[in-house]
Amino acid sequence: MLIGEVARRSGVSARMLRHYESLGLVRPSGRTGSGYREYSGEDVRRIFHIESLRAVGLSLREIGRALDDPGFTPADLVDDLIRRTRERIAAETELLIRLNRVHATDPAGWEDVLQVLALLRALGSTSAGTRQRAALASVDEVPVEALAQAALGEGDPYVAGALRWALSRSGGGGAALLAEGLGSPMAAVRERAVRALAEMPGREAATLLRDALVSPDAVVRGRAALALGARGEAAAIPVLVDMIVAGSNDTDAADALSVLAGDDSAADRIASLLVGRIGDGTTGQPARGRLTQALAGIPGTTASRALADLVGDADRAVALTAAYLLRLRGDG
Repeated sequence: MLIGEVARRSGVSARMLRHYESLGLVRPSGRTGSGYREYSGEDVRRIFHIESLRAVGLSLREIGRALDDPGFTPADLVDDLIRRTRERIAAETELLIRLNRVHATDPAGWEDVLQVLALLRALGSTSAGTRQRAALASVDEVPVEALAQAALGEGDPYVAGALRWALSRSGGGGAALLAEGLGSPMAAVRERAVRALAEMPGREAATLLRDALVSPDAVVRGRAALALGARGEAAAIPVLVDMIVAGSNDTDAADALSVLAGDDSAADRIASLLVGRIGDGTTGQPARGRLTQALAGIPGTTASRALADLVGDADRAVALTAAYLLRLRGDG
């Protein structure tokens, strides 16, 4: 079969067939008396094999190895194809995400498109300084979805702070995007999500923080409680007391309780909770001491009576702390 007929039947141009021959991929088995290339049935099968391997993404060099190297196994070939396909899909997915984010900004011209793309690339830079500068750019230029994703994945504390600042000024949508991170299987992502939500203003963020008070992650519960305590949310009180018992940010938790004890009713409730945990037989000595110290910031008669009772406590450290706090309050 001459080259023209092979090209017609296979769909591979005569020029490409000559290129294959120059690379040693396929050589015509013979020549006619006039010197024209003549391909056998086996040659044609090899051409179709080459085209099949090209279709799945192999380079011509890799095809030559696959055809001629006895040690080149199909498993090696498939593994390499899987790896490269995943890389290509990841790259194309990232491009699609970026394009969707650009589209969401409703760019007015090409300069706007290029500006947003540049900022999105900067947020994914390996340089912490570059990422920080991108975070501190105008929030109108960086899509909130990109800011939220970057905040959930940022390990550098300075860049993370800049991203939280940007999110707190980004308007609607940021809180809901951050809330997705609260359910992440990665503890670091959950913590970043609640830290960012704690700095978000508005009712939506407050609602999400209240939901986080029942998170199975103690760190998430604690950060949500501290943030809500600073906002005057009484729902945080039980978790703040738990934090004092656990010794987790107990000083901050005690300060938050003192802020929440702004009226007689709240002060009495908080004091009663603290006293209840002090008298709980399962509460250990260090925790009883921390709970006693927390009573110092709670005004009202309930806290004063509790401290007076604790002066006679069997635990000398607790008794001495209670006596000292009573004197500071002018009750001792």
